[in-house]
Amino acid sequence: CTRKSVIKIVQSTIAPIQQLQNWLGNGLRPTLIAGPCSAETEEQVHATVKALAASGKVSMIRAGIWKPRTRPNSFEGVGEKGLTWLKDAGIATNLPVMTEVANAHHVELALKAGMDALWIGARTSVNPFTVQEIADALKGLDIPIFVKNPVNPDLQLWIGAIERFMNAGINRIAAIHRGFSYHGESVYRNEPMWEIPIRLRTIMPDLPVFCDPSHICGKRDLLALVSQRAMDMGMDGLMIETHPNPDKAWSDAAQQITPETLLTLINSLAIRQENISSAEIRDGLSELRTRIDLLDAQILDLISARMGIAREIGQYKKENGITILQLERWMEIVKTRGFRADKLGLSDDFIRNYLEQLHKESILHQTRVMNASKGDDGVMW
Repeated sequence: CTRKSVIKIVQSTIAPIQQLQNWLGNGLRPTLIAGPCSAETEEQVHATVKALAASGKVSMIRAGIWKPRTRPNSFEGVGEKGLTWLKDAGIATNLPVMTEVANAHHVELALKAGMDALWIGARTSVNPFTVQEIADALKGLDIPIFVKNPVNPDLQLWIGAIERFMNAGINRIAAIHRGFSYHGESVYRNEPMWEIPIRLRTIMPDLPVFCDPSHICGKRDLLALVSQRAMDMGMDGLMIETHPNPDKAWSDAAQQITPETLLTLINSLAIRQENISSAEIRDGLSELRTRIDLLDAQILDLISARMGIAREIGQYKKENGITILQLERWMEIVKTRGFRADKLGLSDDFIRNYLEQLHKESILHQTRVMNASKGDDGVMW
């Protein structure tokens, strides 16, 4: 199948693809992508898609065709034949379909089968060489691309993957937050680290951002909680894995739910709006924000005053031949401030990060004092 023939095939399926230009156009949240972790059999794919279509809540169908497994000899997807099952099920229900691609060959087969959108998985987006290979294979084509965050908590790597598709001329791009690898104890399969997708939205405010609660949670009993959190963060949509009989699924059984459970979950979500239409509500929020602004100004003044004392301490240490880092003092600060923060209802992670940044800045100010010299006018510089 030559590149020209692939482009011709894509152009012949332009009608369903054009429908995706309005994937976020109805203004309703969440835009819902659902389907099995893996396409297993033709019957399973059709049964899942039919049930999802009947709910009236799903905008797009997903299914894995090639599965990147951690170790060999486990189920790695049914391969190319699954594309036909997925496309036929989408046509039967008038729903667009998408699958994951991990290399240029996958792209060629997916486009040939008439996929309406593609997603880039976390194990792929971590590798710029592979992302570029896929972007090159898509150059000149206009098909929606969803980019999952890399496995590692690296925002720049995520942005870089998105930019590679932008540079290839892809106009419809969305990001999918699916959590990050984490080596500590956690209730999640992949730690949400919500601050990273928030920073992504700050840097790229026009980029639609979806959440994949299935891969964040790793087990179905946390899905509703994480889905609600994603909506509260203002995310545009959700990608949730569904299966007619989740416990019998060939991959990721613990995190999949039935189409009926999915409908219940979606109907239970409280969808809050970012835009404020009521003047009364807007004024009330403005008053509370003003109070926050005043407190922030006071906090910054106090931090500035603290750094002034840190410089005095730096000068005292310099004059008396004392090292900047005093480990015993640092451990005392962590212990006493942590204890007080706990009493005030502040989280351990927050106060630890705050103290580390404060300590880092204090050391910087003391270092400048240590390294400063006096000019002819006697002023330290």
